[in-house]
Order: sequence, then C-alpha cells, then structure tokens
Amino acid sequence: WVKTWILKKIQNQIDFLYDLKKHRSERISYLNEKINIIDNLKNTLDSLNAKNTNEVADIIRGIEGTSGRIYFETLSSLLSDEYKFEGRSFRPAKDPFNAFLNYSYGILYTKIEKALIIAGLDPYIGFLHRDDYNQLSMVYDFIEQYRIFADTVVFKLFSAKKVNQSHTDKIINGYSLNKEGKSLLMENFNKYFEEETIRYKGKNHTRSNIIQYDAHSFANSLIK
Repeated sequence: WVKTWILKKIQNQIDFLYDLKKHRSERISYLNEKINIIDNLKNTLDSLNAKNTNEVADIIRGIEGTSGRIYFETLSSLLSDEYKFEGRSFRPAKDPFNAFLNYSYGILYTKIEKALIIAGLDPYIGFLHRDDYNQLSMVYDFIEQYRIFADTVVFKLFSAKKVNQSHTDKIINGYSLNKEGKSLLMENFNKYFEEETIRYKGKNHTRSNIIQYDAHSFANSLIK
C-alpha cells in the first residue's frame, strides 16, 4: 500500500510539472530534464521488490526524498525571484512559500484524519510511519497521494502574484502566516477542495469526496 501511495504521489508531481510546462515554453528543456529524472525515480520504485520490510521502507524513503527535493527545486525555479526558496523547511518555515505550504498541509492533515475515522480506520496505526509512537501514523501514510492538492493551491497563489509581503510575518529564523495570509489560503484551499469538481472513477467529485471515497475503498480492502 505504501508503495502504491508513494508512486501516486510521484506521478502527481510529474503530472503537475507537465501541466506547468504548457505555459512556459521558454523552460521546456529544463522541465523535461527534471521530469525525466523524477520519472526514472518512479520507475525504480515501481520495480522495487524486497522481502525485508525495513529494507523496503528505507528504499522508499530514499526515493521519495530525492524525488521531492528535485520537485520542489523545480517549483522554486518557476517563481519570481522574490519568492524562490531553498527546499522544504519546517518549524519555522524559512521563506513565505514554505510558510503557506506548511499551513496548507496542516489543513490537509485534518481532512485526511477525518476521512479515515469516518471510514472506520484508526489514524494512529500506519505502515511506513508505524514506529512513530503516539503519532497519526496512518494520516502521515495516507496523505502522501493528496499532497498535490496543497501544492497546487499554494503554487498557483504565488505564480498568480496573489501573495505579497502583507500575508506573512517575519519571526525568529523564519516566516509565519498572519491573519491575512491564513484567510487568503483558506479561501482558495476550500474552493479548490470543497467546491470544484473533477472527473474521478467515471463520476464528477469534489476533491474532498475523492479522499473519502478512497478511504472507504482502502478500509474495505483490508477486510476482504
């Protein structure tokens, strides 16, 4: 299951970069190069077949980490100079983009936990994060395939120049979203997540419904 979720996460990254390439003809060569590297990592993961669980987990983490580093490096290169960033950063975010992304992931964590509970799944019992004591291990596992929702909302806010310096506050060693920033993000995240619909499994669904649908499907698969 973890392998399936991470493969979907990486494919989402590839698809997003392909979509961004459509409107950036001057960056096609660069984007193709990065897409090919990430795609090769995905293929390596897809062919992974090991009997030792810990060995598999370590390899998956390594592939996922490398893919993510290249992916975010690519996203940064497409932003205006003011908002380019040096990789992912947490507690605190070292730049406005990561401040928005961290908060967006936080919203998504809550929605994933709710979907798992409604589907009858224990959010504390996970696979890849199974050793994290008293942590929402299944939330951390299950969220991977949906992180693209948060990525898309945040990147579009920055690329459309809807974010400015008034949306974040400078704090010790980093940045934090302020009231205006949180309002901007929540408005756009909720519209993207709860109002817009996309085609999925032959029907139109909101992204919120897709997560709930997948949570139920996963729960049903465990009891067959």
